[in-house]
Amino acid sequence: MDYQALYQQKLTTAAEAVKVVKSGDWVDYGWCTNHPVALDKALADRKDELRDVKIRGGVTMWMPEIAKAEDAGDHFTWHSWHCSGIDRKIISKGMGFFSPMRYSELPRFYRENVTVDVAMIQVTPMDKHGNFSYALACSHLADMLERAKVVILEVNENLPWVYGLTGCEINIQDVDYVVEGDNPPVAQLGGGGAPTEVDKAVANLVVPMIPNGACLQLGIGGMPNTIGSMIAQSDLKDLSVHTEMYVDGFVDMAMAGKITGKHKNLDKGRQVFAFAAGSQKLYDYMDRNPDVMGAPVDYTNDVHVISQIDNFISINNAIDMDLFGQVNAESAGTKHISGTGGQLDFAMGAYQSKGGKSFICMSSTVTGKDGSVKSRIVPTLTPGSIATDPRSCVHYIVTEYGMVNLKGLSTWERAEQLINIAHPDFREQLIADAEKMHIWRRSNK
Repeated sequence: MDYQALYQQKLTTAAEAVKVVKSGDWVDYGWCTNHPVALDKALADRKDELRDVKIRGGVTMWMPEIAKAEDAGDHFTWHSWHCSGIDRKIISKGMGFFSPMRYSELPRFYRENVTVDVAMIQVTPMDKHGNFSYALACSHLADMLERAKVVILEVNENLPWVYGLTGCEINIQDVDYVVEGDNPPVAQLGGGGAPTEVDKAVANLVVPMIPNGACLQLGIGGMPNTIGSMIAQSDLKDLSVHTEMYVDGFVDMAMAGKITGKHKNLDKGRQVFAFAAGSQKLYDYMDRNPDVMGAPVDYTNDVHVISQIDNFISINNAIDMDLFGQVNAESAGTKHISGTGGQLDFAMGAYQSKGGKSFICMSSTVTGKDGSVKSRIVPTLTPGSIATDPRSCVHYIVTEYGMVNLKGLSTWERAEQLINIAHPDFREQLIADAEKMHIWRRSNK
């Protein structure tokens, strides 16, 4: 087959391609770094012609053009599968909503539950076999594009080509339109600044718990990043990677010679991930690197897959948690922050792994915009807060004041252990609250 001829037949401008979008359509932008740029601008230019166009995205890295106009909400409605700061701004503007999910289920949502009239995403240039790589976001894109009635690709020469499992590329034969964009730089995700003393204290508790040959999953945020940096500087060896999100910390570990994957039960020698975002260093490292392998998220986040990998270490963070052991990692009361993502899947999978451990890490306090200091360990979750991890699934909890293992503990034992790692200024009040809730014994500390 002459793939180049087929490519030229389907090549068009962004303005022409988006003419397929009609009022009332569901339009999918894909995920994170794969959101379209030229196509998004062209669709925004059609604003006054359209009503009730519903758009999906997730982990949004820049403000989409369709959301910038003052009256954008009269024409477009944004739906995020997982919120970033940009998604929160769109929601606060009154034109956006969150779609709850366990991230591992998202491909099935596309196969069974949702409608996609038009899908438009950024991809790499086509190779000689007629394929385009999804680059940094294999995620759920294969199922999303298969579901779409119309598929539009926006080529960006700056996206790295990332090797992967089935579901990481699309062939020109399965595409309706191709647009050559302006090749913007790939959006970068900052590391959150230098680690704090609290970050270091938590990392100092977690890193000694990681054995040689362990398989790592790191969540996003300052504490997981700090732990990744400390691992890179440690004496640990022969580590492997199986993660939802691939971040700079893994590159640091790999460049330090810590990652070999030689003891990995599945995908031996490969660092497996569902999507990636970070610095240009990360993108350069991943480009055509056989050591890293993209995979659909219903593989990376599958509890049964995770559990087959020995010594699986899952490291994530939280907003707050209660004395019963419920973890909230996605909202502040009714104010939505992020999403469930894969935290629950990795907490369960890691515990089921032979030698595996799951760590939820957080600072003991948080300082509000008004300067007030609040405990992250609370009697009960704030009304409206989401229990990302039920109390039955939580393993290790870590603050700068210590680490506790909640497995096998009764309600009073949990309360005692958690209060022991709360900030000292809040412990007496937490004890009083525990007594009121009948989860405190006279013999407790």
